[in-house]
Amino acid sequence: MSAQQSSVKAALLSLTGFAVFAVHDLIIKFLGEGYSPFQIVFFSALFSFPMISLFLMQNAQPGTLRPKHPALVIIRACSGSIAALGAFYAFAHLPLAEVYPLLFATPMLITLLAIPVLGETVRLRRGLAIAVGMMGVLVVLRPGGSALQLGHFAALISACGGAVNSVIARKIGGDERTVVMVLYPMMVNFVLMGAAMPFVYVPMPFGHLASLMVISALGMAAMVFLIMAYQRGEAMIVAPMQYSQILWAVVFGAIFFDELPDAFTLLGSGIIVLSGLYILRRESDETVSENQPVSRTRTRAGAPAGLKVSFLMKHLHLSRKESHKSAAPKKDLSA
Repeated sequence: MSAQQSSVKAALLSLTGFAVFAVHDLIIKFLGEGYSPFQIVFFSALFSFPMISLFLMQNAQPGTLRPKHPALVIIRACSGSIAALGAFYAFAHLPLAEVYPLLFATPMLITLLAIPVLGETVRLRRGLAIAVGMMGVLVVLRPGGSALQLGHFAALISACGGAVNSVIARKIGGDERTVVMVLYPMMVNFVLMGAAMPFVYVPMPFGHLASLMVISALGMAAMVFLIMAYQRGEAMIVAPMQYSQILWAVVFGAIFFDELPDAFTLLGSGIIVLSGLYILRRESDETVSENQPVSRTRTRAGAPAGLKVSFLMKHLHLSRKESHKSAAPKKDLSA
């Protein structure tokens, strides 16, 4: 397969993955009309656990479940839960086309956090791109022009939590086992969301429980599509496809909720997308960014805690290495 064919296939796979995520978010919005985001996050993570466990059980890499950086692992786990909770709340209470642009502020926040945490150097051009992107966020929020809702702040909190999650993962991911980076966030998620359940739980009919199962399955399916995309193409091809979710937001909002984005939302979305694309483009030049914190963040804001494409890819790589080792012929030492 030629490089061009691989790139086209990567683009199509990533578009499919983000389309699946858009359907995932649509179901969350429907369920959010009757249930607390704590309850939705809790059950969606609970139903994801068996699938994730089966995935991780394929790896025979030796080691313990004790993290080498316990404090950072816990902070990352908490930030992931906060990011998921904020995104789920925002999807339930805001038009879809207003949520995604705010979540797309994550790359700008990652770039800023990478300065103190990773020692990243941000020069004038990327600094201007961040400033322009933040202006886009203000255009979407348009303070003073319309009433800001809690959902707007929840989306921004989700973006901040996702940025903290990604930068810490970039810092310690090379030291920690994949199982640690995946299971600890899920465990913290169960504890935090489970603690809230006695106060927010509402009995759910089987149809709504089945919808939560579907959400979990869609989240895993989207991750699989993104893994296949990153295996075939560079980050500069795959990552920008996340912005296609805005198109799905407009379509789904118009069809199911009679929501049409206004000119400010569309203008702000365009500014944020262009800023994010420029940051990705600058990071693709290794002379500009040594850490590449945004392009190495192979997931999306608001994904369930622990689910990161980069760690699942690392896990698959280790699993294949182990299988190749076990399949290799052993030398006969009896002679």
